[in-house]
Formats: sequence, structure tokens, C-alpha cells
Amino acid sequence: MAKIQLNGKRIIIKSKVSILALLKKYKLNNKKIAIEYNGAILSSTDYKKKILKDNDKVEIVHFIGGG
Repeated sequence: MAKIQLNGKRIIIKSKVSILALLKKYKLNNKKIAIEYNGAILSSTDYKKKILKDNDKVEIVHFIGGG
């Protein structure tokens, strides 16, 4: 188990969970979001490779269209 901060809230996740798996768990479309991982913007190509660990900070921002 690992404790991470997701959008300002502390949550507990299983060990060896990727960013992509986290997005699937919360049913988020990875094409309409941006992810900040420990203070840096993460490329969508890295979502599957980046494995979350204790004390990581993840911020998920949704894109909203409008006019």
C-alpha cells in the first residue's frame, strides 16, 4: 500500500499502481486532462510507465471547452 496526495486529498492506493491505472480507477479520459506529478507536468506517454509510490503528489486538471 502507498499513501499519495491526489488533488489535495490523502488517499491510499495499492502498491505498484501506474498513473494510467489511477485514471482508469477514477474513470477519467486521459485525452482531456493534464497531470502534474510531484510538481512537474507529466507527458501522456509516461502515464503507463510512472509507478506511484509513498508521498507522491498528483494533481489532475480537466480541460473544458467553451466560447
